Amino acid sequence: MLLLNDTLVWLLKRRLARIQAFMQDPMQAQETQFKQLISSAKNTEWGKKYEYSNHLDLSTFQKRVPISTYEDLFPYIERTMRGEQFLLWSSPINWFAKSSGTTNARSKYIPVSRESLEECHYTGGKDLMTLVIENCPDTRIFDGKGVSVGGSLSENPFNSSLINCGDVSAVVMKNLPPWAQYIRTPDIETALMSVWEEKITRMAEITIQENVTSILGVPTWSLVLIEKVLEISGKSNIREIWPNFEIFVHGAVAFQPYRSLFRNKIFAGNDIKFFEIYNASEGFFGIQDNPDNPDEMLLMLDYGIFYEFIPLEDLHKSWPKTLVLGEVELHKNYAMIISTNAGLWRYMIGDTVKFTSKNPYRIKISGRTKLFINAFGEELIIENAEQAIAKACQATNAQIENYTAAPAYMNTGQRGCHEWLIEFKHQPNDFEYFGQILDQTLREINSDYDAKRYKDMVLSSPLLHYLPEGSFYEWMKQRGKLGGQHKVPRLANTREYVDDLLKNKVFIK
Repeated sequence: MLLLNDTLVWLLKRRLARIQAFMQDPMQAQETQFKQLISSAKNTEWGKKYEYSNHLDLSTFQKRVPISTYEDLFPYIERTMRGEQFLLWSSPINWFAKSSGTTNARSKYIPVSRESLEECHYTGGKDLMTLVIENCPDTRIFDGKGVSVGGSLSENPFNSSLINCGDVSAVVMKNLPPWAQYIRTPDIETALMSVWEEKITRMAEITIQENVTSILGVPTWSLVLIEKVLEISGKSNIREIWPNFEIFVHGAVAFQPYRSLFRNKIFAGNDIKFFEIYNASEGFFGIQDNPDNPDEMLLMLDYGIFYEFIPLEDLHKSWPKTLVLGEVELHKNYAMIISTNAGLWRYMIGDTVKFTSKNPYRIKISGRTKLFINAFGEELIIENAEQAIAKACQATNAQIENYTAAPAYMNTGQRGCHEWLIEFKHQPNDFEYFGQILDQTLREINSDYDAKRYKDMVLSSPLLHYLPEGSFYEWMKQRGKLGGQHKVPRLANTREYVDDLLKNKVFIK
């Protein structure tokens, strides 16, 4: 493994020049991506509809092609999942990444092309390691193995014999080249197990025997795995089991609530480096290029993705003006729009970002275009909450006046949950049953929430507080937020509103 580490470090260092090139000339990098995307897709059904050609300029593209949501693209996606090809992209789509966050179904399915795997997801993984080496020149990370805490594969609901589906992490792992499989653990069969309780136990049993030097995963599932490893080993922190551990790479959910837990209790040392990545079903977008600055990521500009940005104040216009990189301002919220080498065209991913630097372009994820909770990878959106609340009210003869919800974060030995504060016009005839229906409905309509609720492994059942009549009115009044333009925030990914409401309140239950 010593020779392997030196060889891989040498090879990956050579990639730094390419990263530096797009950092130094970002406009040229994005212009190249735009031209390549248009040229590749001009003979697809979408390309013909919107008259793509090698001569299509950006201004015409922005006037001709509408901003798309998942629901807008779904007819093309469904047809592809049933077996049609070359609708949105020029090469066959044989994989779809499954996630939640859609208004029209329990799950959404994002096309994954050969180009997006190789030029985006795999390039992102290699660039991550390049930037780790740049920041940690003495690293021996490849002397051991990296633990990948990923998802599982699933069945195509439209045609299981043709197209493969799964969490994006599972799709990436399944298609990794042999050399990449060699430096990761556990084996691919274990990594892709779908029964999470068995999977976590088996992963712990395998990895506890390995010289693990890094972990890549969502903080919530990583914590579940680490706790199982500690339980089996009888040790108090991971460094007692993996003394050569160096790097924790995290993404998908905000890490700030977990940072001190991982640094002080899980890893027990300040020599561990944390790197954040911005990797979603739709693409690999950003990498933290300085471990000492946890608030920003380098925007990766040559992965087959063309970026546009909508100022939030223009988001709800029928045809909002979009900005390209050279037009954005620092520290302003933008909805991110992407066109990709998997056939997502002017696609509103749902995230909002702020630019922290323009030389080079660095961003931080600032929120979502919709109200949401995603503290555990559950991607709970406002439509999910409204539907579940309505069903719980119907089942218990209740009427809602107001509500808000937020995450209660995981801690050592303690699972996270969603904490709901609810005020009724008419109270439920059975408070316990109301909570059961709320939780059950969320599991039925949101596959990611359901996965996190499986046997309470990440999320336990919701914690509900019932507030006296007038509570939200008084709270809004205290905040100076009375009036038709002000609304109670239904969902929040932080505890700002819930903690404020919990102060000095007397609950019905």
